[in-house]
Amino acid sequence: MKIGLETESYHLLFQNGLMDIFGFIRKTAELGLDGVMINVIAFPGDRYLHPEWGALGGAEDEHLDKVRKEIEKYGLYAEIDTRGTEPAHLTKVIEVAHKIGADIIRTYCCFGKYEAEKLKRAPEDIKKIVPLLKKYRIKLAVENHEEEIADEIIKIIKEVNSPWVGAHCDIGNSMMAWEEPIEAIKKLAPYAFTTHFKDHIIIEDDGEYKVCGVPVGKGNIDLEEAFKILVNDSTLTRINIEMCFPYVSCFKREKGTGGVHEVGKGAFRVEEPPFDIYEVKPSDYYYPPEKPKEKMIKAQKNGVEESVRYVLGLRDKYCR
Repeated sequence: MKIGLETESYHLLFQNGLMDIFGFIRKTAELGLDGVMINVIAFPGDRYLHPEWGALGGAEDEHLDKVRKEIEKYGLYAEIDTRGTEPAHLTKVIEVAHKIGADIIRTYCCFGKYEAEKLKRAPEDIKKIVPLLKKYRIKLAVENHEEEIADEIIKIIKEVNSPWVGAHCDIGNSMMAWEEPIEAIKKLAPYAFTTHFKDHIIIEDDGEYKVCGVPVGKGNIDLEEAFKILVNDSTLTRINIEMCFPYVSCFKREKGTGGVHEVGKGAFRVEEPPFDIYEVKPSDYYYPPEKPKEKMIKAQKNGVEESVRYVLGLRDKYCR
Protein backbone atom coordinates (compact mmCIF):
# COMPACT_ATOMS: atom_id res chain seq x y z
CA MET A 1 0.00 0.00 0.00
CA LYS A 2 1.41 3.38 -1.01
CA ILE A 3 0.93 6.35 1.32
CA GLY A 4 0.47 9.93 0.12
CA LEU A 5 0.00 13.38 1.65
CA GLU A 6 -2.66 15.99 0.90
CA THR A 7 -1.65 19.67 0.73
CA GLU A 8 -4.32 20.63 3.31
CA SER A 9 -2.10 18.94 5.89
CA TYR A 10 0.09 22.04 5.66
CA HIS A 11 -2.65 24.61 5.07
CA LEU A 12 -1.20 27.14 7.56
CA LEU A 13 2.16 27.06 5.79
CA PHE A 14 0.56 27.56 2.38
CA GLN A 15 -1.66 30.36 3.71
CA ASN A 16 1.29 32.25 5.17
CA GLY A 17 3.72 31.94 2.28
CA LEU A 18 5.92 29.41 4.09
CA MET A 19 5.39 26.63 1.55
CA ASP A 20 4.54 26.33 -2.14
CA ILE A 21 3.78 23.33 -4.31
CA PHE A 22 7.46 22.62 -4.97
CA GLY A 23 8.33 22.74 -1.27
CA PHE A 24 5.39 20.47 -0.55
CA ILE A 25 6.52 17.89 -3.10
CA ARG A 26 10.04 17.89 -1.66
CA LYS A 27 8.74 17.65 1.91
CA THR A 28 6.49 14.72 1.01
CA ALA A 29 9.49 12.89 -0.40
CA GLU A 30 11.58 13.75 2.70
CA LEU A 31 8.88 12.20 4.88
CA GLY A 32 9.35 8.93 3.02
CA LEU A 33 5.93 8.99 1.37
CA ASP A 34 4.89 7.83 -2.07
CA GLY A 35 2.59 10.49 -3.50
CA VAL A 36 1.05 13.95 -3.40
CA MET A 37 -2.60 14.95 -3.39
CA ILE A 38 -2.87 18.56 -4.51
CA ASN A 39 -5.85 20.66 -3.44
CA VAL A 40 -6.78 23.16 -6.15
CA ILE A 41 -9.48 24.89 -4.09
CA ALA A 42 -8.87 28.39 -2.74
CA PHE A 43 -10.94 30.40 -0.28
CA PRO A 44 -11.07 34.20 0.20
CA GLY A 45 -8.83 34.02 3.28
CA ASP A 46 -6.08 32.09 1.51
CA ARG A 47 -3.72 35.01 0.95
CA TYR A 48 -0.81 33.16 -0.62
CA LEU A 49 -2.73 30.57 -2.60
CA HIS A 50 -3.63 30.95 -6.27
CA PRO A 51 -7.22 32.31 -6.41
CA GLU A 52 -8.33 29.66 -8.92
CA TRP A 53 -5.83 26.81 -8.53
CA GLY A 54 -5.12 26.86 -4.80
CA ALA A 55 -2.00 25.03 -3.61
CA LEU A 56 -1.10 24.06 -7.18
CA GLY A 57 -0.06 27.67 -7.75
CA GLY A 58 -1.41 28.15 -11.29
CA ALA A 59 -2.31 26.33 -14.49
CA GLU A 60 0.06 27.81 -17.06
CA ASP A 61 1.68 25.14 -19.20
CA GLU A 62 5.20 26.11 -18.15
CA HIS A 63 4.29 25.96 -14.46
CA LEU A 64 2.49 22.62 -14.81
CA ASP A 65 5.47 21.18 -16.65
CA LYS A 66 7.73 22.17 -13.73
CA VAL A 67 5.31 20.62 -11.25
CA ARG A 68 5.17 17.39 -13.22
CA LYS A 69 8.94 17.20 -13.45
CA GLU A 70 9.31 17.79 -9.69
CA ILE A 71 6.83 15.01 -8.98
CA GLU A 72 8.62 12.67 -11.38
CA LYS A 73 12.00 13.61 -9.88
CA TYR A 74 10.99 12.01 -6.59
CA GLY A 75 9.08 9.11 -8.17
CA LEU A 76 5.78 10.18 -6.59
CA TYR A 77 2.23 9.55 -7.76
CA ALA A 78 -0.09 12.54 -8.08
CA GLU A 79 -3.78 13.15 -7.42
CA ILE A 80 -5.87 16.33 -7.48
CA ASP A 81 -8.57 17.55 -5.08
CA THR A 82 -11.27 19.81 -6.47
CA ARG A 83 -14.96 20.40 -5.82
CA GLY A 84 -18.16 20.71 -7.82
CA THR A 85 -19.66 18.67 -10.65
CA GLU A 86 -20.08 21.34 -13.31
CA PRO A 87 -18.82 19.78 -16.57
CA ALA A 88 -16.95 22.92 -17.68
CA HIS A 89 -15.05 23.10 -14.40
CA LEU A 90 -14.25 19.40 -14.28
CA THR A 91 -13.06 19.54 -17.88
CA LYS A 92 -10.48 22.17 -16.91
CA VAL A 93 -9.36 20.14 -13.91
CA ILE A 94 -9.03 16.96 -15.96
CA GLU A 95 -6.83 18.77 -18.47
CA VAL A 96 -4.61 20.07 -15.65
CA ALA A 97 -4.46 16.63 -14.04
CA HIS A 98 -3.31 15.15 -17.33
CA LYS A 99 -0.56 17.74 -17.67
CA ILE A 100 0.94 17.02 -14.24
CA GLY A 101 0.48 13.26 -14.49
CA ALA A 102 -2.29 12.95 -11.90
CA ASP A 103 -4.50 9.91 -12.47
CA ILE A 104 -7.23 10.45 -9.85
CA ILE A 105 -9.38 13.53 -9.19
CA ARG A 106 -11.42 13.97 -6.02
CA THR A 107 -14.54 16.11 -6.16
CA TYR A 108 -17.58 16.73 -3.98
CA CYS A 109 -21.06 18.12 -4.52
CA CYS A 110 -22.10 20.36 -1.62
CA PHE A 111 -20.12 23.38 -0.39
CA GLY A 112 -20.67 24.23 3.27
CA LYS A 113 -24.29 23.13 3.45
CA TYR A 114 -26.36 20.19 2.31
CA GLU A 115 -28.16 20.85 -0.97
CA ALA A 116 -30.23 17.94 -2.24
CA GLU A 117 -30.52 19.52 -5.67
CA LYS A 118 -26.75 19.38 -6.18
CA LEU A 119 -26.72 15.67 -5.38
CA LYS A 120 -29.63 15.09 -7.73
CA ARG A 121 -27.87 16.94 -10.57
CA ALA A 122 -24.45 15.34 -10.04
CA PRO A 123 -24.91 12.10 -12.04
CA GLU A 124 -25.94 13.85 -15.25
CA ASP A 125 -23.14 16.40 -14.84
CA ILE A 126 -20.55 13.70 -14.33
CA LYS A 127 -21.75 11.58 -17.25
CA LYS A 128 -20.81 14.45 -19.58
CA ILE A 129 -17.12 14.28 -18.66
CA VAL A 130 -16.73 10.49 -18.63
CA PRO A 131 -15.40 10.45 -22.25
CA LEU A 132 -12.59 12.81 -21.25
CA LEU A 133 -11.76 10.71 -18.19
CA LYS A 134 -11.59 7.68 -20.46
CA LYS A 135 -9.42 9.53 -23.02
CA TYR A 136 -6.78 10.44 -20.42
CA ARG A 137 -7.24 7.31 -18.25
CA ILE A 138 -8.08 9.44 -15.23
CA LYS A 139 -10.57 8.36 -12.54
CA LEU A 140 -13.03 10.65 -10.79
CA ALA A 141 -13.72 9.98 -7.10
CA VAL A 142 -16.83 11.51 -5.50
CA GLU A 143 -16.22 12.31 -1.84
CA ASN A 144 -18.41 12.03 1.21
CA HIS A 145 -17.46 15.61 2.03
CA GLU A 146 -19.09 16.95 5.19
CA GLU A 147 -22.65 17.15 3.98
CA GLU A 148 -23.31 13.71 2.49
CA ILE A 149 -23.73 10.25 3.96
CA ALA A 150 -22.20 7.21 2.27
CA ASP A 151 -25.48 6.00 0.74
CA GLU A 152 -25.88 9.30 -1.11
CA ILE A 153 -22.41 8.96 -2.65
CA ILE A 154 -23.06 5.38 -3.68
CA LYS A 155 -26.33 6.42 -5.32
CA ILE A 156 -24.45 8.92 -7.51
CA ILE A 157 -21.84 6.33 -8.49
CA LYS A 158 -24.48 3.76 -9.42
CA GLU A 159 -26.42 6.28 -11.50
CA VAL A 160 -23.30 7.29 -13.45
CA ASN A 161 -22.47 3.60 -13.91
CA SER A 162 -18.96 4.05 -15.30
CA PRO A 163 -15.68 2.30 -14.40
CA TRP A 164 -14.11 5.79 -14.43
CA VAL A 165 -16.27 7.10 -11.57
CA GLY A 166 -16.08 5.83 -8.00
CA ALA A 167 -15.87 7.01 -4.41
CA HIS A 168 -13.45 9.08 -2.42
CA CYS A 169 -13.59 7.61 1.08
CA ASP A 170 -12.88 10.31 3.65
CA ILE A 171 -12.71 8.43 6.91
CA GLY A 172 -13.74 11.37 9.09
CA ASN A 173 -16.14 13.54 7.10
CA SER A 174 -19.11 11.29 7.78
CA MET A 175 -19.17 12.62 11.33
CA MET A 176 -20.42 16.03 10.17
CA ALA A 177 -23.45 14.19 8.75
CA TRP A 178 -23.95 12.21 12.00
CA GLU A 179 -22.64 8.99 10.47
CA GLU A 180 -20.33 6.61 12.35
CA PRO A 181 -16.99 6.64 10.48
CA ILE A 182 -16.48 2.86 10.43
CA GLU A 183 -19.98 2.29 9.04
CA ALA A 184 -19.35 4.85 6.29
CA ILE A 185 -15.98 3.29 5.44
CA LYS A 186 -17.53 -0.20 5.21
CA LYS A 187 -20.06 1.10 2.70
CA LEU A 188 -17.65 3.16 0.60
CA ALA A 189 -14.65 0.83 0.54
CA PRO A 190 -15.89 -1.38 -2.34
CA TYR A 191 -16.33 1.73 -4.52
CA ALA A 192 -13.21 3.60 -3.38
CA PHE A 193 -10.64 5.01 -5.80
CA THR A 194 -8.85 7.13 -3.20
CA THR A 195 -9.00 8.36 0.40
CA HIS A 196 -8.42 11.01 3.02
CA PHE A 197 -7.02 9.34 6.12
CA LYS A 198 -7.49 11.59 9.16
CA ASP A 199 -8.59 11.70 12.78
CA HIS A 200 -11.23 13.65 14.71
CA ILE A 201 -12.59 14.44 18.15
CA ILE A 202 -15.72 16.30 19.25
CA ILE A 203 -15.26 19.54 21.16
CA GLU A 204 -17.58 22.15 22.61
CA ASP A 205 -17.27 25.70 21.28
CA ASP A 206 -19.51 28.48 22.62
CA GLY A 207 -22.15 25.95 23.67
CA GLU A 208 -22.13 24.12 20.34
CA TYR A 209 -20.60 20.75 19.58
CA LYS A 210 -18.19 20.68 16.66
CA VAL A 211 -15.98 18.16 14.89
CA CYS A 212 -12.29 18.95 15.42
CA GLY A 213 -9.34 17.64 13.45
CA VAL A 214 -6.30 16.33 15.32
CA PRO A 215 -3.07 14.59 14.27
CA VAL A 216 -3.71 11.08 12.99
CA GLY A 217 -3.66 8.69 15.92
CA LYS A 218 -4.56 11.37 18.49
CA GLY A 219 -8.34 11.29 18.04
CA ASN A 220 -11.25 8.94 18.61
CA ILE A 221 -11.81 7.34 15.20
CA ASP A 222 -10.99 3.62 15.23
CA LEU A 223 -8.11 4.03 12.78
CA GLU A 224 -6.84 0.47 12.96
CA GLU A 225 -10.25 -0.84 11.97
CA ALA A 226 -10.53 1.83 9.27
CA PHE A 227 -7.16 0.88 7.81
CA LYS A 228 -7.98 -2.84 7.85
CA ILE A 229 -11.25 -2.23 6.00
CA LEU A 230 -9.51 -0.17 3.33
CA VAL A 231 -6.86 -2.87 2.91
CA ASN A 232 -9.19 -5.88 2.92
CA ASP A 233 -12.45 -4.63 1.41
CA SER A 234 -11.28 -2.29 -1.35
CA THR A 235 -9.03 -2.43 -4.39
CA LEU A 236 -7.07 0.60 -3.16
CA THR A 237 -3.32 0.70 -3.69
CA ARG A 238 -2.94 4.14 -2.07
CA ILE A 239 -4.04 5.83 1.14
CA ASN A 240 -3.64 9.59 1.44
CA ILE A 241 -3.07 11.36 4.75
CA GLU A 242 -5.09 14.55 5.13
CA MET A 243 -4.23 15.88 8.55
CA CYS A 244 -6.93 18.42 9.34
CA PHE A 245 -5.27 20.10 12.28
CA PRO A 246 -5.88 22.75 13.36
CA TYR A 247 -9.42 22.68 11.96
CA VAL A 248 -13.02 22.53 13.16
CA SER A 249 -16.32 22.06 11.38
CA CYS A 250 -19.95 22.38 12.37
CA PHE A 251 -22.40 19.54 11.88
CA LYS A 252 -23.99 19.92 8.45
CA ARG A 253 -27.04 17.64 8.77
CA GLU A 254 -29.77 17.01 11.31
CA LYS A 255 -29.04 14.67 14.20
CA GLY A 256 -29.64 11.07 13.23
CA THR A 257 -29.17 11.62 9.47
CA GLY A 258 -26.39 9.03 9.31
CA GLY A 259 -27.64 6.96 12.21
CA VAL A 260 -25.96 8.77 15.12
CA HIS A 261 -28.24 10.86 17.33
CA GLU A 262 -26.00 12.22 20.08
CA VAL A 263 -22.37 12.96 20.89
CA GLY A 264 -20.57 11.21 23.75
CA LYS A 265 -19.47 7.76 22.60
CA GLY A 266 -16.87 6.24 20.30
CA ALA A 267 -15.73 8.59 17.56
CA PHE A 268 -18.22 11.13 18.88
CA ARG A 269 -16.68 11.25 22.37
CA VAL A 270 -16.27 14.83 23.62
CA GLU A 271 -12.76 16.05 24.42
CA GLU A 272 -11.05 19.28 25.42
CA PRO A 273 -10.07 21.63 22.55
CA PRO A 274 -6.43 21.13 21.51
CA PHE A 275 -5.54 24.81 22.11
CA ASP A 276 -6.25 27.12 25.03
CA ILE A 277 -9.63 28.74 24.28
CA TYR A 278 -8.39 32.01 25.81
CA GLU A 279 -5.56 32.06 23.29
CA VAL A 280 -7.51 31.05 20.19
CA LYS A 281 -11.15 30.11 19.67
CA PRO A 282 -11.83 26.86 17.81
CA SER A 283 -13.76 28.81 15.20
CA ASP A 284 -10.50 30.66 14.40
CA TYR A 285 -8.29 27.57 13.99
CA TYR A 286 -8.26 27.60 10.19
CA TYR A 287 -7.34 31.30 9.99
CA PRO A 288 -5.72 31.97 13.37
CA PRO A 289 -4.96 35.46 14.70
CA GLU A 290 -1.36 36.64 14.65
CA LYS A 291 -0.49 36.06 18.29
CA PRO A 292 -0.89 32.23 18.41
CA LYS A 293 -0.16 31.67 14.71
CA GLU A 294 3.51 30.74 15.11
CA LYS A 295 2.63 28.21 17.80
CA MET A 296 -0.10 26.70 15.63
CA ILE A 297 2.16 26.46 12.58
CA LYS A 298 4.68 24.56 14.70
CA ALA A 299 1.89 22.31 15.96
CA GLN A 300 0.81 21.61 12.39
CA LYS A 301 4.34 20.68 11.32
CA ASN A 302 4.69 18.34 14.28
CA GLY A 303 1.22 16.97 13.63
CA VAL A 304 2.12 15.99 10.08
CA GLU A 305 5.19 14.11 11.27
CA GLU A 306 3.16 12.34 13.99
CA SER A 307 0.51 11.43 11.45
CA VAL A 308 3.01 10.07 8.95
CA ARG A 309 4.68 7.90 11.61
CA TYR A 310 1.32 6.55 12.71
CA VAL A 311 0.06 5.66 9.23
CA LEU A 312 3.37 4.12 8.17
CA GLY A 313 3.11 2.04 11.33
CA LEU A 314 -0.33 0.82 10.29
CA ARG A 315 1.05 -0.09 6.88
CA ASP A 316 3.88 -2.06 8.44
CA LYS A 317 1.38 -3.87 10.64
CA TYR A 318 -1.33 -4.71 8.11
CA CYS A 319 0.33 -4.72 4.68
CA ARG A 320 3.48 -6.78 5.19
